[in-house]
Amino acid sequence: MLRFLERVQERDLARTRKWIADEERRQAEKRQGEQARPPTPDWIIELGIGQGSPPIEVHRGDCYAAGKKRRPISRDEARRALAEEIRACTHCRPDTELGVLE
Repeated sequence: MLRFLERVQERDLARTRKWIADEERRQAEKRQGEQARPPTPDWIIELGIGQGSPPIEVHRGDCYAAGKKRRPISRDEARRALAEEIRACTHCRPDTELGVLE
């Protein structure tokens, strides 16, 4: 009976070690992915639906309300877009931060 118990415990220990190795691998992959992620842009412009459609809104780079179709832009491009009457996001208020008030 003790030999049986020993085999069961060895199997459980091997399974636990596999779980630990799998979790350590997942954490290492997550850290590597976070390090490889490009930096958040300072400003983004949200594009309209459809290919070639005009931009619809300017956002700060970390804005949670920005849509999926977007591209990074420079500070000057953001100011120019706001001056050209492209709407400023009402959540992150890039117009206030850029000093472009209506």
